[in-house]
Amino acid sequence: MQNKGLIKFFAILFALVSIYQLSFTFVASKVKNDAKAFANGNSEKEVKYLDSIGKESVFNLGFTNFTFNEVSDKQINKGLDLEGGINVILQISVKDILKGLSNNSKNPVFNKSLADATADTEGNKSYLDKFFDAFEANSKGTVKLASPDIFANRSLQGEGGVDYQMTDSQVQKVIKRKVDESVESAFGVLRKRIDKFGVTQPNIQKLGESGRILVELPGAKDVDRIKKLLQSTAQLEFWETYKIDEMGNFLMATNEALKKIEPTKVDSKVVVKDSLSALLTDGKDSTATKKGNNPLLDKMIGQGGGPVLGLFSPKDTAVVNSYFKRADIRILLAADQRYAKFVWGKLTTIKDAKAKDVEAVELYALRGNRDNVPAMGGGVVTDAKDSFDQLGKPAVSMQMDGQGAKAWEELTGRAYTSKGSIAIVLDNVVYSAPGVSSGPISGGRSEISGSFDVTETKDLANVLRAGKLPASADIVQSEVVGPSLGQEAIDNGTNSALVGLLLVSLWMLVYYGKAGWYANIALAVNLLFLFGILASLGAVLTLPGIAGIVLTMGTAVDANIIIYERAKEELREGKTLNEAVIASYSWTGAMRSIVDANVTHILIGAVLFIFGSGPIKGFATTLLIGIITSLFTSIFIARIFIDKNILGKNDLSFVTNFSKNFFTNFKFDFLGVKKWTYAFSAIVVVVSFISLFTNGLDQGVDFVGGRTFQVRFEKPIETEVVKAELAKVFDGSAEVKIFGNDNQLKITTKFKVQEHGTKADEEVNKLLFDNLKQHYSAGMTYEKFVNAYDGKTLGIVQASKVGPTVAEDIKTNAYWAVIGAMLIVFLYLLISFRKWQYGLGAIAAVAHDVIFVLGIYSLCYKFMPFGMEIDQHFIAAILTVIGYSMNDTVIVFDRVREFLDGKVKGNFGEIVNQSINSTMSRTINTSATMIGVLLIMFIFGGESIRGFIFAMLVGIVVGTYSSLFIATPVLVDTISKEDKTLIEKQHQES
Repeated sequence: MQNKGLIKFFAILFALVSIYQLSFTFVASKVKNDAKAFANGNSEKEVKYLDSIGKESVFNLGFTNFTFNEVSDKQINKGLDLEGGINVILQISVKDILKGLSNNSKNPVFNKSLADATADTEGNKSYLDKFFDAFEANSKGTVKLASPDIFANRSLQGEGGVDYQMTDSQVQKVIKRKVDESVESAFGVLRKRIDKFGVTQPNIQKLGESGRILVELPGAKDVDRIKKLLQSTAQLEFWETYKIDEMGNFLMATNEALKKIEPTKVDSKVVVKDSLSALLTDGKDSTATKKGNNPLLDKMIGQGGGPVLGLFSPKDTAVVNSYFKRADIRILLAADQRYAKFVWGKLTTIKDAKAKDVEAVELYALRGNRDNVPAMGGGVVTDAKDSFDQLGKPAVSMQMDGQGAKAWEELTGRAYTSKGSIAIVLDNVVYSAPGVSSGPISGGRSEISGSFDVTETKDLANVLRAGKLPASADIVQSEVVGPSLGQEAIDNGTNSALVGLLLVSLWMLVYYGKAGWYANIALAVNLLFLFGILASLGAVLTLPGIAGIVLTMGTAVDANIIIYERAKEELREGKTLNEAVIASYSWTGAMRSIVDANVTHILIGAVLFIFGSGPIKGFATTLLIGIITSLFTSIFIARIFIDKNILGKNDLSFVTNFSKNFFTNFKFDFLGVKKWTYAFSAIVVVVSFISLFTNGLDQGVDFVGGRTFQVRFEKPIETEVVKAELAKVFDGSAEVKIFGNDNQLKITTKFKVQEHGTKADEEVNKLLFDNLKQHYSAGMTYEKFVNAYDGKTLGIVQASKVGPTVAEDIKTNAYWAVIGAMLIVFLYLLISFRKWQYGLGAIAAVAHDVIFVLGIYSLCYKFMPFGMEIDQHFIAAILTVIGYSMNDTVIVFDRVREFLDGKVKGNFGEIVNQSINSTMSRTINTSATMIGVLLIMFIFGGESIRGFIFAMLVGIVVGTYSSLFIATPVLVDTISKEDKTLIEKQHQES
């Protein structure tokens, strides 16, 4: 081997750099373990500990040292499936942005186009593109985007804006830029909020031009709190309010009008005697206010007073809202009240007539106007911080700018004169409505008080300081993983990696003897390089990423197997060890097969990386890096030891007593049985298609949208019982399966998946808890059931949500990924082999493998004891199967090409059969190591990736079969008779 000294130098240098990079991971892990021990299960205490030492030196190398923050930045980060935490994808509402850019245009074509774009479910297409397409279809050239009542308005005019002479295509460019600016603004606001939230190593990134933002919060545990923090638009407003005595006549008139419209039912529950009844009836129990006769008043469960019109149960707010939106009800408002805006306060707890705690919300009436704008906007707030009010209760104090201070003084002056109140409204919720008792307030300071706890005031101050989002942000995809589940994933991944490493190493020793030791050393160096590169890139390690590393062990010895098998052939032909090694490492020896096989792998990995997301991208990353490091170590590191043996003992034989006679005289007529294999494969394909059309597939929420909960119980539980309980409250949408152990269920529902916002998520969580708490002991609370915490073993240990639009995008990407992978590999083989028949044979084998795996999943998903969902992980498995199927096929095809171009005698069929037989040792060996590794992962890898591994396991087995019995026969059958005759003539002459 030439330049051996240079290769040694780079290998040693690379190893030292890898050790250096990995040292940061070990140091960071030690410090975090110290923090956990110090906090003793208190997550807030743990975060504070790590924050306190962030700038302290924790790693001293003698010539330089690093702080904990610097060490954390350089470590290999663990993904949420290993660390635990929360991962969400936020969709910034482009619809809201467009409305704002148009100044809330009333143009019918504009608004219909917005509605059509919202209804369009085409995958992998941005909302903005859908809007432009819908506008073109609806306007039919009669209305322009540059119309004065759409985008050529005053706010968008000027340099870089829109004027009425622009064409639609010109306006589209401006609007795209403005939307991008708004998304960038939202990105900045969210980053500020997250930075103040108090989790270590948060990750936030924009996802292309989709208007989506990924937020990962490793170690975060309070689910509801985080979702509120992320989705709050922080739209702060200050409104003047009506008092109860000003709106009382309207409420009574509404109640009387509703009596005539709606049938009423007598309700036996006791209502708190409220101030509205007392105000209008002088406290007498008249027929008008008797319980059961009043559609509106009967829904009141608590007293009003001042600006509060009454308290209602949260479940009744939607009905009450519908009352106040009716035209026949709003006409009952007095002339000076016609723009009144009815809004709800913050959720609170009151005592009912039986002194039992019940949830309630306060109803307010704000003094609206024709333009529906508040007396003051929140943009004037320059600072906000959590504090305590005069009674010692948690509050938020705010400071305004000069313009805001002046407006605040005028607003408080009016409230003082009228003895009224000022409602402080955040995201359309009244947080407090204080009166003004001591005259106008100057200086621009104000305070939000109410029924807060300290955590709520911290979060509220945080979002106010960060500023408001330019549009609403809806969680369209989310995943919550408990820390205990993450630790289980680490344990499972570590076990599968160690056992897989042991299995591969042992097999190489048993089969290749001393040469196997060299391959194992190369494998160890490969793993060092792989982890070193992951650390230097700041990559995130996920459970599928660990699976990728374990698979890399199989591929790492693949190149050694090809080289060793070639060397054995050369030795059998009488060459010396040195000559055999040189021949096996040559381009005409093993290198062409190695390059072809690994290029197809790299192409598949690239497709996975481009189309995948989250854990799948992590899987693709480790797979791609592993392929490159495997090639280097297999070709160069193992070669260093082989050359050293040649110069020393010169006793390498690449066999052991156990393996020396394996496949040496293997002769099988593969082409002779092609009719039978064609028939078998045809039956499999037909059965698979029948099952796919009749039985279908178990499509996961990634593809169809929905919510999934992994829930653990104290003891085994019947799935049908839980399904019946949940179907009642989830409108019939409840699928329940045992997941792993029989005390753990996987619950899937589409209930309210299209509704965004924290209210819908909380409602689903509470319904789930309310209906499952009977299966737990008395100590289980909602907070324990939903939120994550260290040592959690019961309740929701993992939860995910995928909105319909995201699901459609994922499905579209999956189709393109599979089709793109097959097309790319076909083109590569066409270029490499220079005959389209090779590409066709390979694609036929791959298509056969994909259909076979889909058929197995369609036939078996209803009764298999593990999940067989079709989701992103399954697509990753299919693409991996394509790569490995191509690997086997390319090894056979390279030998076919070599024999057809060489001097092997015989007719065309005999030459091809000899080609296949001569590669059997390589084919079986590479497949056997991969199958062994996959079996280890299937057994030890954990429930969450078992379906993913099973797809690859089936695929590798079928891929080995198809490369021998499908790909090569198709190649032979498609080569023309003239070409076959020419080849046979050449071989007979030779």
